[in-house]
Amino acid sequence: MKGIFEFVVKPKSERYNNTKALGDSELILNTEMQNHNFVSRIGIVLAIPSVNDTSVKVGDEVILHHNVFRRFRDIRGVEKNSKSYYKDDMFFVAVDQIFAYKKDGEWVPLKGFNFIKPIKERRMFSIDFERPLMGILKYKDTSLKVMTKGDLVGFKPGAEYEFLIDEEKLYRVPTNLITIKYEYQGNEEEYNPSWAQSS
Repeated sequence: MKGIFEFVVKPKSERYNNTKALGDSELILNTEMQNHNFVSRIGIVLAIPSVNDTSVKVGDEVILHHNVFRRFRDIRGVEKNSKSYYKDDMFFVAVDQIFAYKKDGEWVPLKGFNFIKPIKERRMFSIDFERPLMGILKYKDTSLKVMTKGDLVGFKPGAEYEFLIDEEKLYRVPTNLITIKYEYQGNEEEYNPSWAQSS
C-alpha cells in the first residue's frame, strides 16, 4: 500500500502517553482522550508517498502533529478516530504533519521547522521558569543558513509549540518565525522540567 501524497504511519508504541513509570509503579497522568498534550507524537513510517521530496524512508521514526493519532467525541458523544485513521493502527499523514525524522540516532527537522530548547529565567522577581521567546537551537532546519546548532535565538510570540522529545522539553518553531540570533552572556542555562524526565 502506498499513498500518492501521504505517508502511512503507525504509532511507535501507543496512541496516547497517559502513564509514567515511578519505580515499580505506574502513575496515570491523564484519563481524557481530548487532551492533546498526552497524544503520542512519535510514529514509524510504513510507506512513503509516490510524490516525496523528503529524506524520510520506510522504517524511520518521525515526529508528528498531535492530531494524527488523536481520538475525539463527536457532537453526539460518539468516540471517533482522527481523519488520518486508515485501519489497524495505520494512519495517512500529510507531509506538512511530519516535523522531523530520526537519522543515525539524531533527529533531523524537515524543511521549515526547528526545535528550540528553552533556557532558565534569570530575572530575580520573575514567576516564570523559562525565558520567553528565547532558546537554544537544538535541531536546525538546513535551509536556515545564518544560524547554527547551539545558537541562542529569539522567535515571534505564538511561534512555539511544545514537544517532549527524548525526555526533553523542546519547542517546534517554524524557520520563518525565528527572528534574531543573540550573543551568549555566560549565564544561560538549558531548562528541562522534572516532569519531562522519566526518573
